[in-house]
Amino acid sequence: MATREGSNPEVHNVWSPPPTREWRTNRVKKALGEGKCATTLYGVGTPEMVDFMGQFGFEGIWLEMEHSPPVLTLNDIGNMSRACDLWGISSVCRVPNDPWVIQRVLDAGADGVAVPHVRNKAEAEAVVRAAKYGPIGRRGDYVGRQGVGVADPRTKSNEQTSVILFIEEVEGIKNFDEILTVDNVDAYFIGAGDLSQDMGLAGQRYHPDVQKIVDECIAKCVAAGKVAGCLVNDDDVGDYIEKGARYFQMGWQSWVSRGAMGYLAKVAERMG
Repeated sequence: MATREGSNPEVHNVWSPPPTREWRTNRVKKALGEGKCATTLYGVGTPEMVDFMGQFGFEGIWLEMEHSPPVLTLNDIGNMSRACDLWGISSVCRVPNDPWVIQRVLDAGADGVAVPHVRNKAEAEAVVRAAKYGPIGRRGDYVGRQGVGVADPRTKSNEQTSVILFIEEVEGIKNFDEILTVDNVDAYFIGAGDLSQDMGLAGQRYHPDVQKIVDECIAKCVAAGKVAGCLVNDDDVGDYIEKGARYFQMGWQSWVSRGAMGYLAKVAERMG
């Protein structure tokens, strides 16, 4: 092969120095792979919040790019995921089913993606294709932040990047059996809120008809050897564990609300 005068044919890529470290373990993926529960904390909007909440032992921090507050931008993902890295917590980013966005958040350092509104098998396959390098998928061939200094980063990324699918419409429920056949998915999150709206029961996530479908989907996941996920609170997380769900999302707001109201109630009581 002809080379430019003075060039070194052994140097093919200046972005690939000798490996210096191992890929960081994805705690969410590890816990689920071992049949344990994985908890992700919702509503964390700054690296400083990650710094504080990291001490408590959550497997993951939820990076939100769909709902508010807070809706993060692509520029936020790098620093938020770095803060997670410092505590050894996984960062899971909710993004639209768009290959460009999925690739960008993973390149920036997110450990996994959660994609809402997956309605059929083809949409589920598109998520996996965007999140994984070949031969599994077709993620753009670039070593993201998590792969810097790691030997064979593409293989490691395929092993460590988590993929979570949100099933939250009637169409997705109808196609759930087929969606469950898609490989390289870590959890199937049953979104009761959007599902209730699509069923004509907006705002009634705990309606018996909605909960019946959620329970049926969890049972299907368990029977298929797959992981079910859902939004939980202090009162119902134990019930969902008993039903077989293992991936959980919860916000910190209810804890603050209870503490704040309890404090103010004590002040009011003492003041008569």
